[in-house]
Amino acid sequence: MTPELLGFQITHRAMRADTRRLAELAAQLAEGRQVADPARARAIAEFITTLNQGIHHHHTMEDEVLWPVLERSAGAEVDLRDLSDDHADLDPLLTEINAQAAAFASTGDAAALAKSLTRLADMLDEHIVEEERLLFPIIKKYVSVADWERVETAVRKGGNVKLDLPRIEQYAKPDELARLRKLAGPMLMLMISLFRRGHRRRQRLVFGPLADL
Repeated sequence: MTPELLGFQITHRAMRADTRRLAELAAQLAEGRQVADPARARAIAEFITTLNQGIHHHHTMEDEVLWPVLERSAGAEVDLRDLSDDHADLDPLLTEINAQAAAFASTGDAAALAKSLTRLADMLDEHIVEEERLLFPIIKKYVSVADWERVETAVRKGGNVKLDLPRIEQYAKPDELARLRKLAGPMLMLMISLFRRGHRRRQRLVFGPLADL
């Protein structure tokens, strides 16, 4: 048996997609191609902050839980220095974006926010592609199923279920969702259904009535 990496893949995909969508939205707001009344501006700022919390939690769990597992299991086969440096670069940018999001909610000025979100989206794209390319084969080869389940449990414990669960349905491909149903059982879809309506309302408020869900 080898670790099931699908959950991490979908999480990575969701982080990249939502960050890119927010960067594009902020650019449109900055250029006047979209407008945000105070309620929408607050919703956008809140979504940005919540997403950033998820990104911070994910890479922190990689540093604190996954990296030790990899070093213990794979030893010299894995070099985590560049990926760790990327993680260290992320946190100051996330802090900067959170402050810019709060300012946007007050002033409506999205220019600085658009630039920083685009930078974050570019960083995540490059980092996640490299991380999956380097680490997924090593995880499959060296990490036990039990160790991997401990990593996933640690990641889930600090997650935001109102965001994380409906995003599974939003970003998983149909065959992936079928695999997850088999792995997690009917409880997964029941839990997703509890948060689906609220998630869709927030997405439409943030991204507009035609938001791709």
